[in-house]
Amino acid sequence: MKITAVKCFPVHPGWRKNLVFVKVETDEGVSGWGESFTQSDRDRTIVAQIEELGRYMVGRNPFHIKHTIRMVQVDFSGHRSSQELQAALSGIEQALWDIVGKATGQPVYNLLGGPCREKLRVYANGWSHGVGKPADMARAAEAIVTRGYTALKFYPLPSPSRPYIPKEQEDHAVAVVKAVRAAVGPDVDIMIDIHRQLAPMHAVSLGKRLEEYAPSWIEDVCPTEDLDGMARVRSHVRIPVVAGEAIYTKAGFRAAFEKGAVDIINPDVGSIGGILELKEIGAMAESYFVAVSPHNYNSTVIGLAASAHASALMPNFTILEYFVSFEEFGCAVCPDPLKPAAGYITLPTRPGLGVEIDEAALARYPYKPFPVRSLRQPEDEMP
Repeated sequence: MKITAVKCFPVHPGWRKNLVFVKVETDEGVSGWGESFTQSDRDRTIVAQIEELGRYMVGRNPFHIKHTIRMVQVDFSGHRSSQELQAALSGIEQALWDIVGKATGQPVYNLLGGPCREKLRVYANGWSHGVGKPADMARAAEAIVTRGYTALKFYPLPSPSRPYIPKEQEDHAVAVVKAVRAAVGPDVDIMIDIHRQLAPMHAVSLGKRLEEYAPSWIEDVCPTEDLDGMARVRSHVRIPVVAGEAIYTKAGFRAAFEKGAVDIINPDVGSIGGILELKEIGAMAESYFVAVSPHNYNSTVIGLAASAHASALMPNFTILEYFVSFEEFGCAVCPDPLKPAAGYITLPTRPGLGVEIDEAALARYPYKPFPVRSLRQPEDEMP
């Protein structure tokens, strides 16, 4: 079996960012789907990377996945990686596993050691977009819990995102978390995302104030470049620390483990290099007694399915991200997407990734260039 084509499908799902799907075709009529993580204003560079990589994929054996990863990381890029390259590789790699699973008649997780569980717990994200006031956030949290979710994540700090914040921003974040906890009660897990914003001194101050509301974790408390600062926060705050969505290599995670910077990692299958890389990073984490909760700011179709296959393989898996705001799109382009029930998704059992994309349906969601944002000027900054 040989690869004959790599096709790229950038689409706009109707909410926030564009998504990028990858289809790999073979000379035996078996094709596979993958999905690349995207970021607004950078999605076209990811598409360009997929197109360039696609030229080197034609003629290769789709079963040679590990060697393909090495070819991209060494021969193609010369050890000069980037978010865009890793995202492109991730989409292609997932599609290769989809092909191999279909060709062998097996779900991908069976080809990588077999599942450790049949169901995966998920937490809801995307429900709080555009909501800022504590009372409004509390009402939105109540609404998502009534849909059956037992865990949810949100972003309590107001804009702008800066490492040094005034006390009123910290007070606002505390008020938001307090309101959400009061609204959902003690039995719902709440996850706090700081989005790589704070200097360690502010992260410690905020983290200590949030302890009484028992968050399940505090995520990306500092910029990912400051793993030492993250370790400092972890040593001072009695809340588990999560990081990893902005780490794109094994070496980056090795440093996070060695510095004691994390309790839980959240790599993304769409930007870490794919399913196999995510599995291997999970195994690295296992040796440090670090848990894995994959980041999944991707569709509820391919990105979710690829994350599910990798998560199923990990004894140290805890919970998987699910973006409720992409759900309508997922149902429109996939005849049988994975759907949460009572806060869990059941592993797919069909060969490959277990979900299919309706290519004709994708055409109804054309790519939309991201509008130019009003990024801050010096006069907009706080004194």
